[in-house]
Amino acid sequence: MKALIFAAGLGERMRPLTNTTPKPLLPAGGKPLIAWHLEKLAAIGVREVVVNTSWLAEQFPQTLGDGAAWGLRIAYSYEGPHPLETGGGMLNALPSLGDDAPFLLVNGDVWTDYDFARLPAEPAGLAHLVMVDPPEFAPRGDFHLSSAGLVTSDGEPRLTYAGIGVYRPAILQGWREHTTVASADETPPRFPLAPILRAHMPSGAITGERHDGRWTDVGTPQRLAELDAVLVSSGVL
Repeated sequence: MKALIFAAGLGERMRPLTNTTPKPLLPAGGKPLIAWHLEKLAAIGVREVVVNTSWLAEQFPQTLGDGAAWGLRIAYSYEGPHPLETGGGMLNALPSLGDDAPFLLVNGDVWTDYDFARLPAEPAGLAHLVMVDPPEFAPRGDFHLSSAGLVTSDGEPRLTYAGIGVYRPAILQGWREHTTVASADETPPRFPLAPILRAHMPSGAITGERHDGRWTDVGTPQRLAELDAVLVSSGVL
């Protein structure tokens, strides 16, 4: 299985730290955030990783190289100076990921102790998402996870998408039918993934699981500092 790491965001909420460093390359526990993912991907046997880039894109190959340090082969999917959002970024990376086999996806700006080996190699539907309890800064959550393991738009309790999942490339077939943003008509197209996920939920094509362990959306300097302190004090290095 190949993996895609979303790393193209501007990191605006992380300023001034991201004025000179892309958010996934900021250090936490003595190493760049993205390095935690690369280590875990290598540990479960992933050998090919695609990293999408935009803001300060040149720093990723300068820092990570070709992935050999982790026993990986890293390809970079450059989106231009303006990030293509999650859906557009995935679409732009598909030539490197392939058209048939499912791939693992992880956001480059999260930290978690979730074991990637738990993810299914073949999702039952079009995607399998890891869900967590909503964080304090976004208590509403994103979706509902049913007792049957289906992710739905409606229902209680609400959970938050952890930015980790397994996707089939087919989820982007007919993507224009499920997005209304004007930027979808740009070249290359720029559009979010969430509306596409929601469009496939009524058919039961989006499954999920709940992770009750550690998970942090490293979206602000304060949350980065808190994560770094936890990792250093707990010896998880």
